[in-house]
Amino acid sequence: MSADGSRGDLRRGRVWPGEDADIADWTDQYFLRTKQAVARFGDSQVTYAVFLRRPAVSAPRLAVDWLRAVAGKRGTEFKIDLRYEEGRWVGAGEPIMYVTGSLLHLADLETLLLQKLGSPCVAAYNAYTMCADLPQVAFLAMDARHCAGTEMAEIMAYAAAVGSARAKRKVGAAGFIGNATNATAHYFGQEQGLGTMPHAMIGYAGSTLRAAEMFDSCFPDEAMTVLVDYFAREVTDALTVCRRFAKRAAKGRLSIRLDTPGSRFIEGLDPPASYAVLERNAHAAVRGFRTEAELRYLVGPGVSAAAIWCLRDALDAEGFDRVKIVASSGFGPAKCKLMAESNAPIDVIGTGSYLPEVWSETYATADIVEYDGEPRVKVGREFLLREN
Repeated sequence: MSADGSRGDLRRGRVWPGEDADIADWTDQYFLRTKQAVARFGDSQVTYAVFLRRPAVSAPRLAVDWLRAVAGKRGTEFKIDLRYEEGRWVGAGEPIMYVTGSLLHLADLETLLLQKLGSPCVAAYNAYTMCADLPQVAFLAMDARHCAGTEMAEIMAYAAAVGSARAKRKVGAAGFIGNATNATAHYFGQEQGLGTMPHAMIGYAGSTLRAAEMFDSCFPDEAMTVLVDYFAREVTDALTVCRRFAKRAAKGRLSIRLDTPGSRFIEGLDPPASYAVLERNAHAAVRGFRTEAELRYLVGPGVSAAAIWCLRDALDAEGFDRVKIVASSGFGPAKCKLMAESNAPIDVIGTGSYLPEVWSETYATADIVEYDGEPRVKVGREFLLREN
């Protein structure tokens, strides 16, 4: 434990749990029993194959850093044969890495190693597909409030950065430009988190315009993003704010954020009007077969493609063409794909929905495939045996 009684600092080393007692507390009991047996009957040099059962993007850094830190504390060394470098595509069942070392020192690390590997690889996969589908859109990671604690929040921020970097490299995407919290902003090359105002500030102010005025008074030199869905007057309040801050709007330092709940349409839209908006702006998106979920993303309630086009049309009609649109609310891989197909005029997407939706898909698995240099693995897992 650290001097203040905490069990480590994720921002300075990411080694928790690192002490043997902590590792034992968080490790499956049968691994601890294996460690005891090995201590009595003699150590063995083993190699683990670590893999996922589904396609993913390799995001191993936190897991590898933790393994190396624990090895250092124990005065031993683990040889890590990373077969898929960070950011590379990994097929289902393909070992991301092989870890070789003392079974005495590795036996009790499997539980924690897998926790630190599986979920970031799937989240990185999701982040990559979203950025690649919408290469012209900047993304903001707003996942922290959806995470189960600070360790998960760090893992997910790291994953978004890995997926984003792959999309930048492969398709020239804008990718993730930042996130919402200071603690993990460094993964995106930022010194602090990004963001301007939540719904609570609108409620406190009593009007959307007043909230914008408060922000401008407190942070006059910062770009401003204003939420406009609190009072169900998305278009009216957006135009009111733009008129009040015409200089900001003209300089491109004003953005309007849509976060309308899925329980209603934005101001001025209903199903027929939504179809009409897309027919004018992206008619191909509503032609042909669409599933119910796809139609919801295109012309349904909430932040649909039609809603975004509707707001863009209203802003442009009054000459506010330099005002940006920030979209949020359920922007995962499937929704981003539909936004791309409808050419939705989004400048920035705020999302926490790159987090894995089906958690069972994040399960990483490890099997020992060599004992003292001899290939050996349970029947049915021969595909894990290492090839030179």
